[in-house]
Amino acid sequence: MRNYLEKAKRITPVRIRDCRSTKQFALWFFVNLYDMFPLMIFFSVYIIWFTVLEHINRLHYTVIHTWIDDRIPFIEEFIVPYELWFAFVIVSVVFLYFKDRGTYYRTASFLCIGMSLFLIISSIWPNIQFLRPGEFPRDNVFTHMIAALYQSDTPTNLCPSIHVYNTIAVVAGILHSSWRIFRKTGVRIASVTLGVLIILSTLFIKQHSFFDVCCACALAVFSYFLCFHLGFTFSGKMIRRGAFVRFGAEQSE
Repeated sequence: MRNYLEKAKRITPVRIRDCRSTKQFALWFFVNLYDMFPLMIFFSVYIIWFTVLEHINRLHYTVIHTWIDDRIPFIEEFIVPYELWFAFVIVSVVFLYFKDRGTYYRTASFLCIGMSLFLIISSIWPNIQFLRPGEFPRDNVFTHMIAALYQSDTPTNLCPSIHVYNTIAVVAGILHSSWRIFRKTGVRIASVTLGVLIILSTLFIKQHSFFDVCCACALAVFSYFLCFHLGFTFSGKMIRRGAFVRFGAEQSE
């Protein structure tokens, strides 16, 4: 497989607009997305595993609650950054993949570590929260969005918060990226701001306990040290600084 990939790289146009036939486009697609296949497979397994956990009725759940949760108000407008999380993570990872492969490897590894541990924790330690309001204090488009979210997402399998953990992972990837767009001050400030709003949203719309957020942050610190400080990645390479090879040409991180 690896030999076939190397041969395909030599005859594949570097840019998609240079493809002159269906075969060249197919080769371009294969070569350019080959390194993303493991992450795509991982996410597929994650979704299946998580779906199974969501539909299993456990005999015992640990209730997650802290006194701080009772002092956090319900603010329905925060459903907007909460929902933006999905696009934020996917778009950022895709851009890193095509524009900064070294940082992509580290960010993808960061994501996989936390999401794998989350599945293991949820499997052996069922947890639940009862923070959601019995009825909404207001009737507007935001509370309707939250009502739809509550119907589709059970208040179980919460710790650590994947919304918080993945947000930190993506923001770390953006801040460490050498891609010229991600290096712009405005883009970095916007990314950090959105990241903070997403983390706060998990609390203000009562999707997570303060305990879930703290656990996610603690796990993110560990993964950050492993992936961005030590340079660990699941690509089989220890990436810190310098260059790695893609299409036979060096690309700096």
